[in-house]
Parts: sequence; structure tokens; C-alpha cells
Amino acid sequence: QLQLVESGGGSVQPGGSLRLSCAASGFTLANYTIGWVRQAPGKEREGISCISSDDRASYYADSVKGRFTISRGDAKNTVYLQMNSLKPEDTGVYYCAAEDAIITSVHYMCYVMTFNSWGQGTQVTVSS
Repeated sequence: QLQLVESGGGSVQPGGSLRLSCAASGFTLANYTIGWVRQAPGKEREGISCISSDDRASYYADSVKGRFTISRGDAKNTVYLQMNSLKPEDTGVYYCAAEDAIITSVHYMCYVMTFNSWGQGTQVTVSS
């Protein structure tokens, strides 16, 4: 299993932006399907964005579509989640997760969230 580390969380006002990063110490993420999973207060975890290992496919939950962008860094060591136009309902703990098995649907992977490696999470708070 990879040891994933998220960074970039924090507090921001509504309408603001944050960029989350996910990295694996000493490993490349090039061959992994990566997902960002959010757990809002009092709610279950939700897969909000996933990207395929070859970067050809990505998925966004309706709640973040058009506002968030998932991408992989040029060196393939880091996966980012650019979050714009943040809303109070985006508040929660954001987890990075990785799966090395062959995935045929990033949409389904974001739904079932059966990743084999998880980070510890980073808190995002959107409040005025």
C-alpha cells in the first residue's frame, strides 16, 4: 500500500479557491487511479472526483462539476484538486485515495470507493 499525504486544506471564504495536493512518498502515482473523497460533517464519504491511471478519463460528482478540476502533475508524483467557487457545503475532510488495479470506469470507482490506499485527510472549511 502507498502512503498518501494530502496537503493544501484550510479555511476560505465562500467564493474562494484552494488547491489540494496528494503525493506518495518515494513513489510515482502514474499507474494508479486516484480519487478525491469528501466527508462532510454528519454525512457519509462521497467520491467527488476521480482520474484514471492514464489521465484519459475523469469523473466529477454533480455537486462539484464545473468548479473542481482534478489533474496529475507532470512528474506523475502528485495529483491535484483545484477547487474554485467554494461553497459552505464544500466543508469537510478531503481524502486522497489510490487504486492500482485496472479500472474500467472512474465513475464507478468514485461511487464504490474501493481504493486500496488512503491518505489521512485534510480539512477544508468554507465559511464567512
